[in-house]
Amino acid sequence: MSEKKTIISENSCSLKEVLDIIGGKWAMPIIYILSKGKMRFKEIERSIDGINTRMLVKELKNMESNGILTREVFATVPPTVEYTLTAKGQKLLPSIISLHSWGQEFSV
Repeated sequence: MSEKKTIISENSCSLKEVLDIIGGKWAMPIIYILSKGKMRFKEIERSIDGINTRMLVKELKNMESNGILTREVFATVPPTVEYTLTAKGQKLLPSIISLHSWGQEFSV
């Protein structure tokens, strides 16, 4: 049998692009939390231990601009904002769950 070799080139590496999108410390926990359905900003913030408001805002904006989640604003006082994973974001879930399982098995 012949083995197919995978060559990773710096110029064509999509792995770097993926890590630019979800490589932040908080991106994967946010995606995992949003896999449960629509959530408001404060619900997300309360669900992720150790994240501060400023970092959550930054990560949510980054993921929205990359098409991982959608942000829906309602005209209420104060404004209500809900976040939902897009189809693109949903496709990340199996990978995140696999990484979580790997971490449970091999982390000290």
